Amino acid sequence: MADGGVLARLGEKAAARAASGRRERPEASLKSEPLYARTPRSLAAALSGPAPRVIAEVKFASPSEGILRPGASSAEAARLAGAYLDAGAAAVSILTEPEAFSGDPSYLASARSARPEALLLMKDFVVDAWQFALARSIGADAILLISALLGPRLPELLAASRAFGLSALVEVHDEAEAESALAAGAEVLGVNSRNLRTLKTDLGVARRLAPFARRAASSVAESGLRSRADLDELGGLGYTGFLIGTSFMKTPDPAAALAALRK
Repeated sequence: MADGGVLARLGEKAAARAASGRRERPEASLKSEPLYARTPRSLAAALSGPAPRVIAEVKFASPSEGILRPGASSAEAARLAGAYLDAGAAAVSILTEPEAFSGDPSYLASARSARPEALLLMKDFVVDAWQFALARSIGADAILLISALLGPRLPELLAASRAFGLSALVEVHDEAEAESALAAGAEVLGVNSRNLRTLKTDLGVARRLAPFARRAASSVAESGLRSRADLDELGGLGYTGFLIGTSFMKTPDPAAALAALRK
């Protein structure tokens, strides 16, 4: 899945799921869910706590590495999320995309039920405003918006996320995307060091885009982070948060790996 069309294909599948979801569970139905009534927390505020501020990720599989951790289930997602929080995570990202990442919306809903106080990010390929209603209905505080996927629709979807009361982590991969995201009013800028064509990571991307990260209210370095030295270096360049999933999920005890990184 490392060709240039991987993102477009995942976006198309997400659009199809959203269209089906809209028919089966209209927004009015989602808005009647008990969790929809809760007030989402601010992702930017969560990234202002004690450093290093880590968004720890529950991700059972990925397009680049296949199965990262067997036993994907809502119960295991909730357990991992709670363990991450106990180990000092500023927030928890939970993959809800089912095909490439073995995720499910029920994973986030279970984590919310187990930890009402948590800041939870719904990680998916968001292409339709219906997905914001879904996010609210399962207890998400924030969602991911990928600049490379949305292109000129980014301002529209960013405005929609605000209308639904959700924080948005706006992910960029180069200077042009970063400039467009800031112009659209992105509050939390995510710089992904993974090349979307080759799926390889290069922290040189995060270093190069640090000036844009410093212009955002909050900024998150994503992908390729493996050591405390990486976090300290990028924190010194102005990043206020770090999203880490793969390296944690491949260890026997992801929460222990987070705790060791934060020492």
